[in-house]
Amino acid sequence: MDRIKVLIVDDHRVVREGLSAILKSKENIQVLGEAQDGQEAVEKARSLLPDVILMDVSMPKMTGVEATRIIKREFPHIGIIALTMYEEQQYIFDLVRGGATGYLLKDSDSDQIVKAIQSVYRGDSLIHPAVASKILAEFSLMTQKKGKKSSWVEHDLTEREITVLRLVADGKTNKEIANNLDLSEKTVKNHVRNIFHKLQVYDRTQAAILAIRKGLIELDPRP
Repeated sequence: MDRIKVLIVDDHRVVREGLSAILKSKENIQVLGEAQDGQEAVEKARSLLPDVILMDVSMPKMTGVEATRIIKREFPHIGIIALTMYEEQQYIFDLVRGGATGYLLKDSDSDQIVKAIQSVYRGDSLIHPAVASKILAEFSLMTQKKGKKSSWVEHDLTEREITVLRLVADGKTNKEIANNLDLSEKTVKNHVRNIFHKLQVYDRTQAAILAIRKGLIELDPRP
């Protein structure tokens, strides 16, 4: 298996060193380098061409949001995982639009971080449940306030795919969806792939947000 090339971006040295120590202990991950702000992240993304970037959100010179937007515009294939504090979740909508495909809270354990890197490298998305539920519920509420409640019929999704999509929007992993619907994980993965194709999106967050915006599914606002 090829080693996953990772760039670590954070303005706190202790955080960068901690993440680097965790990742260097994994045989299938190679830490290419570190950056201390968004501007340096863009420069190193251009020179090092990582597979995945762990991107802090709030940084000097250039924020993680702006750096994500620039990097994804130039290198769409690079996976970007946003690292946020709970109180920074107001940035998530901008990160979604910018192209980030993974979202983790900074207090995530090492297994969650490694799993996120592996998932994004495979082309999947991984969203911390606390982040997913908050963003999607707020997005649903915002849509309702704007009065966009029309039904959406131009989707060509099967009933099973709609069921899977609702669970995706609720932040469930493929394994959790498989257990919930008594399906194999491979079957769920195929359903998710078909959903992406039919909705013309590239990750779980985009699929969920598009479905909510178009009125195909609704989520109850959560505290």
